[in-house]
Amino acid sequence: QVQLVESGGGLVQAGGSLRLNCAASGQTKNNLFAMAWFRQAPGKEREFVATIGWSPASTFYLDSVKGRFTASKDYAKNTLDLQMNSLKPEDTAVYYCAAGPAYKTSHYLTEAYDYWGQGTQVTVSA
Repeated sequence: QVQLVESGGGLVQAGGSLRLNCAASGQTKNNLFAMAWFRQAPGKEREFVATIGWSPASTFYLDSVKGRFTASKDYAKNTLDLQMNSLKPEDTAVYYCAAGPAYKTSHYLTEAYDYWGQGTQVTVSA
């Protein structure tokens, strides 16, 4: 099993920045090929935000966060960060880290991942 723990959420004004961190532990060997960030706002479905595969070249983003969010992966430390700049009120959500040994299906679907963190709240005030 793999345990994922997110941190770094909080309250920030529109235009501000936050950096989220996801730390993986447990049976991480060969289980972190696919890592991603999702988010879920109240009353909405969980949506894909960003993912990094085996290399930084395999990085994809939700269109609405392109140019504002940057995902980075430390392959030695088994961590996944999400630098969020120019935050908007519509970015308010619980942000979840996800991981798996491979993308079981399309990377933007929750079904692609085996392991999930408990989430961290991000609130952006207008």
